[in-house]
Amino acid sequence: MAVQAIATIDGVEAMLAGQGYVSSRALSTVVFLALKLGRPLFLEGEAGVGKTEIAKAVAAALGRRLIRLQCYEGLDAGSAVAEWNFAAQMIAIRAAEAGSGLSGGHAIGKAGLFTEEFLIERPLLAAMRPQPGGAPVLLIDELDRADEPFEAFLLEALSDFQVTIPELGTIKAPEPPIVILTSNRTREVHDALKRRCLYHWVDYPAFERELEILRARVPEAPAQLSAEVVGFIQRLRGEDLFKRPGVAETIDWARCLLALDVIALSPDVIADTLGAILKYQDDIQRLSGHEASRMLDEVRKGLAL
Repeated sequence: MAVQAIATIDGVEAMLAGQGYVSSRALSTVVFLALKLGRPLFLEGEAGVGKTEIAKAVAAALGRRLIRLQCYEGLDAGSAVAEWNFAAQMIAIRAAEAGSGLSGGHAIGKAGLFTEEFLIERPLLAAMRPQPGGAPVLLIDELDRADEPFEAFLLEALSDFQVTIPELGTIKAPEPPIVILTSNRTREVHDALKRRCLYHWVDYPAFERELEILRARVPEAPAQLSAEVVGFIQRLRGEDLFKRPGVAETIDWARCLLALDVIALSPDVIADTLGAILKYQDDIQRLSGHEASRMLDEVRKGLAL
């Protein structure tokens, strides 16, 4: 599917739904604008609300290659763009020495070592290359985990869709990639980078939309179980937890319950499977005893209304 074929917001919504991604109208609108205008899309929100899945859904729907740059503390240009294969360069030097009878670096010149043959391509450079089927989708995931100097480096890539390798020069994308950046907001991303992007906050979905998401991703789950799972997760998010469960945990929990042949929630089942939705012991202890039973009763009363 070509980007030009996504001519309306409804078309984008249908495109995402075709990949099992249930989008809000606001999110479909900003995705439509990013595709239409060729602008990077910056998605911010809590972990597990579906930011990364948007990039996967867009790439799959358009038939484009998904190139993912996972950010982390200490990430630098070399790791993000390209690195030289020093081991292969040393082998080439030794082979040239053996063939010419020379020693040292005289057998092969510097220009012969710093060529594409010895270049290890990393995500940013790969995204600037022509790809079968059209420009790729470049996912720069969890940008807030990277250091501020790396943000400054990204400005060139996102402004002009090009990267510079000192030994080779500047490489510009013949067709700009579709760029999606995500952040869990563990720190603020600099305004200079945000200004180059369209921005959207991806929030936890309301009950009906989360239920729709669960039905799309785990269609084999019984209707009662799906409603109870979503209701319980929504109730949990109102608690004072160290880490509130995201939509990803909702889906994981439903799959775990199906694997156990559960057709409806019970306090014992909840206690046995809390590790699928809560990832900190302090949070799990908050639901010990009668707390889970009380919350489940509240959820069922709400569903009965």
